[in-house]
Amino acid sequence: MLEKGHEVWAFCLKNTPFYNYCAEYNIPVVCINKHRKYYDFKAAKQLRNQLNNLNIEHLILRDVRDMSVSVAAKFWGKSSFKVHYFMEMQLGVSKRNLLHTIRFRQLDTWSCPLEWLKTQVLEKTRMPKNKVIVIPSGINRAPFTNNLSQETARTLLSLPQDKIIIGLAGRFDPQKGQLLLLEALQQATNKEIVVLFLGAPTVNEGDDYAQAMEQFSASHFMSERVVVRPFRKDIEVFYKAIDAFVMASKAETVGMVTIEALASGTTVIGSNAGGTIELLHNGQLGYLFESLNAPSLAQAIDAFVSNPKKWSNKTLSESTLRFDHEHVIALVEERLKV
Repeated sequence: MLEKGHEVWAFCLKNTPFYNYCAEYNIPVVCINKHRKYYDFKAAKQLRNQLNNLNIEHLILRDVRDMSVSVAAKFWGKSSFKVHYFMEMQLGVSKRNLLHTIRFRQLDTWSCPLEWLKTQVLEKTRMPKNKVIVIPSGINRAPFTNNLSQETARTLLSLPQDKIIIGLAGRFDPQKGQLLLLEALQQATNKEIVVLFLGAPTVNEGDDYAQAMEQFSASHFMSERVVVRPFRKDIEVFYKAIDAFVMASKAETVGMVTIEALASGTTVIGSNAGGTIELLHNGQLGYLFESLNAPSLAQAIDAFVSNPKKWSNKTLSESTLRFDHEHVIALVEERLKV
């Protein structure tokens, strides 16, 4: 938005990763204090004053924990700015009660990154239909559509050139499904497949899960077929190096890594839950397996191995054009009329 000439301010806590990111890219920052999730009217008044002092016309929030303080700033202060919620996580239980309805109706926009989330919002809330829209989550597709060859990518990651390699990226955590993939790999027909994990244990949460991954590999004589590499900024190298990407989470709301894999022209094997179904066009652009089911994942891996070029790299990559950040920015500008 800054590159498009808009005046942008980031409201965030000091010394957080996002704060540091803004400093790195010269994005103006307004430091705020941590507030209560509900009914923090003191924080709402402070936010209202900060927005008014900067003549801000649109407040965009991503975290539901910021919703109460944001709509309170708008309502109690009778301010002229508009509040737009760009949802990140799916809804759990129904939120059609009076308190939720009052809060939600102060929003000027409820933006959903996928159609299935828009349907969920309309079913589980009383948000006016005209305020619920779909604006995809945006990525810069350029790094993922470069001409880096698989051979070069594998050389950079010190990977074998002559193996089928299936990859999974994410912190080592039960929610990400690394053990599920190892179980499926052990059950898959092809015993030469290599799995590449890009990630590390969650900071300050111990390495019990990472140890469980190692123990499973060792006990099933798979250690030589399991490769671990740390996170890297040029994650496109990871996608170019692998033959297929696995989204093994129980139900990923959107799955930005799935979008990145597709943009790279890499086949995706994903669980049939959450946003993965829509991203893979209900199995028309990738392999779906039953969520949390290792035998089902093993069958999907076998199906991929039997037909690894079912979709061309170009077809997969072009399926992500709607997520290109230039297109997404245009949609945001249209909604905000800026």
